[in-house]
Amino acid sequence: MEYPQFMQDLPALDVPYGEDQMSTRVVRSDQGLVVYFTVHKDVEVPEHSHGPQWGALFHGTIELTVDGETRHCVPGDTWDIPAGVSHSAILKAGSRLMDVFAEPDRYPLRK
Repeated sequence: MEYPQFMQDLPALDVPYGEDQMSTRVVRSDQGLVVYFTVHKDVEVPEHSHGPQWGALFHGTIELTVDGETRHCVPGDTWDIPAGVSHSAILKAGSRLMDVFAEPDRYPLRK
């Protein structure tokens, strides 16, 4: 499953992973940030916390640990991470997912 061309044409984010590891496309408003991720190589996201986050997995698999509880997500799974709760993830190559952040400036746009 590829994202349609109009989504591929959306801006990218400046995230701490190279384009060879993960591609991003973003829709931003004053109220939040919607990020579409395409994972090219396995990526480990270290434990961290921030404002509220909601997400959904479209393709592939991820391992998500929220507040010490790990779950293996498959397409169709969603997650809701409250503000300030520690979480980490292992994103498997080939995965496509969406995260929605309550913080519109969570990541800067890539220039």
